Parts: sequence; structure tokens; C-alpha cells
Amino acid sequence: MNEFRPLPKLDDSARRLAALDRFDILDTPREEGFERIARLIKNIFGVQVAAISMIDGHRQWFKALEGLSIGEADRNSVLCLQTMQTKSPIVVADASLDSRFLTNPYVAGEPHIRFYAGVPLRTEDGHTIGTVCAMDFRPRVFTAKDTEILVDLAKIAMSELELRQRATTDALTGIMSRRAFKEEGARAILLALRHKHAISCIVFDLDFFKLVNDTYGHAAGDQVLVDVTAACETRLRKSDLLGRLGGEEFAVLLPHTTLKQAMKVAENLRSAISNLQIDFQSSPIRVTASFGVAVSDIATTDIEGLLANADIALLEAKRSGRNKCVQWNSVAGTVETSARRRVLKAGSIIFNNRNSMIDCTIRSLSEAGAGIDVITSLGIPEKFSLAFKAEDFEEECKVISHTDRHFEVEFVH
Repeated sequence: MNEFRPLPKLDDSARRLAALDRFDILDTPREEGFERIARLIKNIFGVQVAAISMIDGHRQWFKALEGLSIGEADRNSVLCLQTMQTKSPIVVADASLDSRFLTNPYVAGEPHIRFYAGVPLRTEDGHTIGTVCAMDFRPRVFTAKDTEILVDLAKIAMSELELRQRATTDALTGIMSRRAFKEEGARAILLALRHKHAISCIVFDLDFFKLVNDTYGHAAGDQVLVDVTAACETRLRKSDLLGRLGGEEFAVLLPHTTLKQAMKVAENLRSAISNLQIDFQSSPIRVTASFGVAVSDIATTDIEGLLANADIALLEAKRSGRNKCVQWNSVAGTVETSARRRVLKAGSIIFNNRNSMIDCTIRSLSEAGAGIDVITSLGIPEKFSLAFKAEDFEEECKVISHTDRHFEVEFVH
């Protein structure tokens, strides 16, 4: 059971999370520019672990990680929280002897971190959105010169973030980047509203994609993404927009397309992916995908709202068995009269007569409900209170549907 505890001192202001959201980096694919920096950290300092990470409302998410195989961690258990809080470099020669770290689960238990050096990732307007760090499983000495070098590498990582922010093409697949898709999608929706024609959105991701990477390696996973993208491109019109939103998540925007027509397109894409055989080093790989489909309406007039509605339908497709297409207005209990928008807010799930609390990140929001990310859904009841840390807000919630790390809830007014 998660005991009730005071909120950590990490700045969860709307401004910090808005700065993080501006870079649109969370849950994005691996990128060589960041991985190169992590490798440099390992090679320059001879450490066993190097990381570039971001911290949102509930977790530390790794954009690049060398020496460990985790993708994210509960932010209250990570060493980098100290760096985020102090907003300045921290060097710890032996974490097991430091009062700030000795009870940390990654120090007291596996993987038994001993040395830690972290530098905050700071935006030009002064917000700390993440860290660059070097770690080792044995105590070490880190000189002032070493710290200067790590600070410079953190600045290079921030420069890479800024360059990435301006990129319009996904480096692996050649289709639109998330940023470009949203910008072009926003223009397409405005045009659709002006001329009063239908516009629909499909969001899909590959089922159990982590298993592909774990079984065949990341090179095989990359080949799957490339081949899936190519298969989809051949089945879309030139006027359609195809973008990569995250690691294995994609979106399609379909101008002049009703919901019924969009469902046919989604089914065509689903069938093409399920029939695809990816040949990788004489090992045939097959994958499937789950699809969520939504259409703009009187309450959904921007790209964020349209994506959020398609996300809800995608969640239902996953929950009800995967490898299927679900349209937003057919998902039981999720039809809302107010517009859903994508957000990035730090929140708390409170339950057990206010004796238990779990950090979360609110990723979509409307007057009627929210989409919430958590580290794990284990132990979270069907009804709880949702509080925003940086705002005077608390609502009673009922769970509509959930996966291992995401909840869709409606507010019980």
C-alpha cells in the first residue's frame, strides 16, 4: 500500500511542465544524437551508467540510457530528483554514505548505485526539465574538471533538444515528426472548419512492440517500424497526413473523410499490418496494431482534441483484445459533451480514506474527465480523488477503462 506522504519539493508548476511539453520529447523514439551523448559520458568518465532523462508529474523517463535496461522509473525513487530540486550539479562519491541517498531503493537495493554525478537540463527561460547524469556501481572520484565536462555535455543535450524541436521529419521512417504532424494537422482542421467539410483522425500503435525489441533486438524493431510505415503510406491518399507520435505510435489525419469512411481506412491499414511479414536476418517477424478513430465535431475543433478522442478509442481497442479498430463515439461511457484537450499536468491519485496517494501525470483533460498516466495501475481502485498539485483542484473520479499505465476517468460531480 502506498502511504500518504507530503508532496516532493520538485517544482511542479504549470510553467515547468509547459516548458517540458514545449519540447514534445516524452515517450518519443530513440534518437542517435542523444544516445551518442550517453555513450560519450560512459567513455569519457569510464562509468558504467549514463543517462539523459526528463521528469514529468510521476516519473523519470529516459531519452537515452547506457548501462541499464529500464525505460522509466517512479520519480520519487530516483537519484536525479535531488539534482532537479537543487537545480545545480550534484556529485556523490559514495551514495551509500550520503544521507540524501543511502535509503534510496537504487542505492540500498539493485542495481546498488554508488557513484552519482548529475547536471540539470535547463531551458533558456530557466526551467529544469530533466537531467544528464553519470553513475557507477562502485565509489569514484570526480574532479572539478570532470564536472565542467559533464555540464558541457548537458548543454549539448539541450542544444540537441532545441534542434529536434525544429525537425519536421522522423529520422527513422521519413514520415512527419510529431511536431510537424501537429502543426500541419492544426492547419488542416482550420481549413476543414472554414469550409465545413469532415476531417477524421486515426491513432494506432503496434501491439506488444517491446516484445519485438526484447526478442530480436532494436535493429529488428527499427526495421518493423520502417516496413509498417511503408505499408501504410501505400494505402493513403496524397492529401492524408501520416506522422510518428512516439516509439510505435502513429497518427493519420484524413481530410474530407467521415467517421464511417475513416473506419474503413483504419481497417485497411490494420489488415495490411497484420498480413505484413518483415524479414530480418532470416527471421520472419509479424506484428499487429490497434486503432482508435475519431472525427471532428462541434466540441472538437483542434488537433489536440481530435488526437485525445482517438486516443480514448485506441485505449478501448487495446483493452478489448487488440488488433482491432474502435471509433471514439462507440466507446461505452466515453462520449463527452465538452472538448478534450491534451495537457501535461502533475497530479495525485488519492484513495483509501486519504491514507494512500500515487503521483500521476494528467495527459488529457475536459470538464467531464481526464486521461492519466501512472507507473503502474496495481492497487488503484475504481474510484478515487484526482488532485492537481499546482492548482486548487480536486475531483472525485470513476475509472472508465485502463491499461497497465494509463487510466481514462470521468468526474463524478
